Amino acid sequence: MSSTEQRVAVVTGAARGIGAATAVRLAEEGRAVAVLDLDEGACRETVDAITAAGGKALAVGCDVADAEQVETAVAKITEELGAPVILVNNAGVLRDNLLFKMSESDWDTVMNVHLRGAFLMTRACQKHMVDAGFGRVVNLSSSSALGNRGQANYSAAKAGLQGLTKTLAKELGKFGVTANAVAPGFIATDMTAATAARVGMDFEDFQTAAASQIPVQRVGRPEDVAGAVAYFTGDDNGFVSGQVLYVAGGPLD
Repeated sequence: MSSTEQRVAVVTGAARGIGAATAVRLAEEGRAVAVLDLDEGACRETVDAITAAGGKALAVGCDVADAEQVETAVAKITEELGAPVILVNNAGVLRDNLLFKMSESDWDTVMNVHLRGAFLMTRACQKHMVDAGFGRVVNLSSSSALGNRGQANYSAAKAGLQGLTKTLAKELGKFGVTANAVAPGFIATDMTAATAARVGMDFEDFQTAAASQIPVQRVGRPEDVAGAVAYFTGDDNGFVSGQVLYVAGGPLD
């Protein structure tokens, strides 16, 4: 990247966890970062961490499942930071339950945030990428895309993101835009803590049990995922597209 040019990145669900770690990492890579989450105020800690280290960041409140809010958010980012050419679709929610207990609302909420949100954000940002002749889209999938008990909605959404990723790679490649997916395994976040609570386990015990099944013998950290995202968003990685990278501490059965 030219020393006079600072590419603008958008990270959704960036108030905490994987999103926050990714926003900080991309800022370290020299990007100006729009830190986007449902509550703009909740983004402040991530923004402060970036600016304290000398980076440039903007807090943006947006419901990624709302088309009007997405268009407004992208317009704000373009005006205040510049045209967004890097997009990390990380925003997500859990509504876990066994199929016979899962409500339509549980299903729709997860689909709307993960799949509709990624669609709307990518549609809004791709025009800037095409105009620039450069773009990087990274969708956060999950090892749950392979199927996971109690997560019919989440597993389906995360598998859907892999299909979206491959389609984006085919449609946008000729414009200099790549699309890839990162699929984390067990990462210690508030979401996995919520899963532990759902199954009635202490979170530390939950992590210990998970680590015993992982070849590297530890659970993942948000920074592990952020490193993978940083790779896919690099200026010199324009020949890597349509890929799904599992960040899971070893091969998955």
